[in-house]
Amino acid sequence: MATAAIGGRAEDRAATQALRVGSWLMGLAAVGFVGYAAIFFVRNFTDAFLELGIGPNEVSVGRDEIKAFSPSLLEYVSHLHIAVSGFIAATGLAVVFLVAYGVRRGALWAWVGAVVSPVLGLAVALPAHYPNHFDTLGHLGLIYLAVAIFVVGALVSLRGILAERR
Repeated sequence: MATAAIGGRAEDRAATQALRVGSWLMGLAAVGFVGYAAIFFVRNFTDAFLELGIGPNEVSVGRDEIKAFSPSLLEYVSHLHIAVSGFIAATGLAVVFLVAYGVRRGALWAWVGAVVSPVLGLAVALPAHYPNHFDTLGHLGLIYLAVAIFVVGALVSLRGILAERR
């Protein structure tokens, strides 16, 4: 009987450790999403204008050429940059809060929300990058890194959530 109790406590500690490590990794990746959004936002107001990792090999014109062609097109593209950066940052921030106040405490609903939110955004956004050759490592590398960290964290924390449910 004492062995079962000790084993149970060790399992509880393992579940707690999995939740701690997994949620920390998920949160780190979510902060990475917010950081990427900040870079995206700032570049909109610089001479770089185009997204991180997108240059003359992917788009043959820059801010000045777009403005010379059509000032209203420049403003339209600029507003899209601002909007997309806002949605990326908002998703990252929402995930940070879901992780900090739900996943870390073992709430499966928070884990589902924290995982589904960025997955939906990536499922919509990523496919458009490939046919147009915007899938450069410079452009998507930071997102790929954040996603890899996020997936590891999500799997580790899910293990902890499921262990706590037994």
